[in-house]
Amino acid sequence: VCIHRVRSCSSIRVIKSKYVCVFDKSALKFSHQQRLFRTSAVSCGQIVQFKLSDIGEGITEVTVKEWYIKEGDSVSQFDSICEVQSDKASVTITSRYDGVIRKLHYSIDDIAFVGKPLVDIEIDASKGVASEEDVVETPPMSHEEHTHQEIKGHKTLATPAVRRLAMENNIKLSEVVGTGKDNRILKEDILNYLAKQTGAILPPSPKAEIVPPLPKSVTVPAAPKDKARQIPVPVSRPIVFSGKDKTEPVTGFQKAMVKTMSAALKIPHFGYCDEIDLTQLVQLREELKPLAEIRGVKLSFMPFFIKAASLGLLQYPILNASLDENCQNVTYKASHNIGVAMDTEQGLIVPNVKNVQICSVFDIASELNRLQSLGSAGQLGTSDLTGGTFTLSNIGTIGGTYAKPVILPPEVAIGALGKIQVVPRFNGKGEVFKAQIMNVSWSADHRIIDGATMARFSNLWKSYVENPASMLLDLK
Repeated sequence: VCIHRVRSCSSIRVIKSKYVCVFDKSALKFSHQQRLFRTSAVSCGQIVQFKLSDIGEGITEVTVKEWYIKEGDSVSQFDSICEVQSDKASVTITSRYDGVIRKLHYSIDDIAFVGKPLVDIEIDASKGVASEEDVVETPPMSHEEHTHQEIKGHKTLATPAVRRLAMENNIKLSEVVGTGKDNRILKEDILNYLAKQTGAILPPSPKAEIVPPLPKSVTVPAAPKDKARQIPVPVSRPIVFSGKDKTEPVTGFQKAMVKTMSAALKIPHFGYCDEIDLTQLVQLREELKPLAEIRGVKLSFMPFFIKAASLGLLQYPILNASLDENCQNVTYKASHNIGVAMDTEQGLIVPNVKNVQICSVFDIASELNRLQSLGSAGQLGTSDLTGGTFTLSNIGTIGGTYAKPVILPPEVAIGALGKIQVVPRFNGKGEVFKAQIMNVSWSADHRIIDGATMARFSNLWKSYVENPASMLLDLK
């Protein structure tokens, strides 16, 4: 029976097995014409408006980048609904309810506002999980439709930690095959699925066996040819002359850059540059690259630079600090969350490697691989892009030699790394030799960091990078 706005019912008599119902008309009030239906297997649901909750970081609006569901799909709690992008990061929105999607309030690239409805979800009214103000209507639902939805939206067994991991990596649990008891989805299932679908390099399990060094009979791949002499080939793009001015709003990461750089202008920058001889580090990396590839990790120079910076920050913690807005208090950060500037299609982003002070060079390389994969796909989360305490920018990948890096508030220091060049140098005997030279440019907040401190930190970092074996004495 489906009757709108029934206030009371004093008598109901079922006449035959045809399921025709006779009602006491004096006890019923209708807003529409009365219609009689079969009374067997009837279920009622209520539609709630799932509103976009506060993402944090002062974000009030986001851009809808992708929908993972469509109208009519069944969803469970923690299932991914859509991906939105703010001026800081990409965030995956997950469902709070078990139900059926009835309406999408936005299209792709629309601007969604915090606190406004995102989707309408039909849920089981008997569960009473929705707040009263979210309920918009209570439509009927037939038995056949209900049964179809139960089959389509079958429950998935997974712990909250596993659901969280799936949410952070934009994975629908319904698409993952569980290998646990009763088809329960385990953490390993999520990692294996992610590796197959995205090709992302995942860090090994803590119980992974230590890979022994390569035997002498195994030949190490030859070093690549000198990249310094390779001429970059420009990307050919069609040029279209419209003859009219074009105005576009500042959105996404570009909007975040406007805010950050406007705040950075208030900081008095102190610059310091030096020249680094990477001859020994280049040789060491060539020896370790095959071992890293066996473990499934691409080893670049950046993990060594990051680890050397962390060792230097242990000696000069003022460079891993922050200054409050009133310039009254300095907070020394316990964690070394070192950011790495990345150039992506969405713009400049700076994800950071967390807790570098307790990470090995291999751990840092694994995390960099993950961040680079997510950054290229535009799927970096807020946790990856926030919480940085120190930053390194590798302009050498594009071709620059020197730079004047701008500090990212609330950090107080940043370094820019130039390209590696093969140039002639003199040794202690006055003999000319071929050296791998890189230039580094530092910027520091001159309100709390003096030039001598920045120079001493740079010299310590330089000694670690030029003599990478010396880092073994201080690694923990």
